[in-house]
Amino acid sequence: MRRLIALTLVLLSLSACALLPNRDPLAINVVGIEPLPSQELEMRFAVKLRLQNPNENAIDYNGVALDLEVNGRPLASGVSDQQGHIGRYSEDILVIPVSVSAFSVLRQTLGLSQTQTLDNLPYVLRGKLAGGLFGTQRFIDRGQISLSNPGAW
Repeated sequence: MRRLIALTLVLLSLSACALLPNRDPLAINVVGIEPLPSQELEMRFAVKLRLQNPNENAIDYNGVALDLEVNGRPLASGVSDQQGHIGRYSEDILVIPVSVSAFSVLRQTLGLSQTQTLDNLPYVLRGKLAGGLFGTQRFIDRGQISLSNPGAW
């Protein structure tokens, strides 16, 4: 009897997964960074993301979280309780405030080798676009930035 119940539960779980929508991942890219007013031992920036929805169905979201690594080390993080809607086959710009502590800047500085320049440093932006129990979209954007030329994203 226990095996029958376990088998039934497994089959129900598999059929429930088949009912979930088959979505392509969102295309999310960093399109800009602007300074914001800062506190004593931190810097604040507004990270602009372009969100592109390549799916038949619209996506509703109700929160965003970001973590930014530069040169393999954590640099900035941010959250926002913004709510929005990205229509089917459309795009939007989302602006998220992030904080950079003085200690993160110190870690970055100590992590640079003497021969390394501030040009073409690798970055990884990891984030989450919250959308309820099954609607949350995780994303990663990778690239290179130039800290000697802040507009070169």
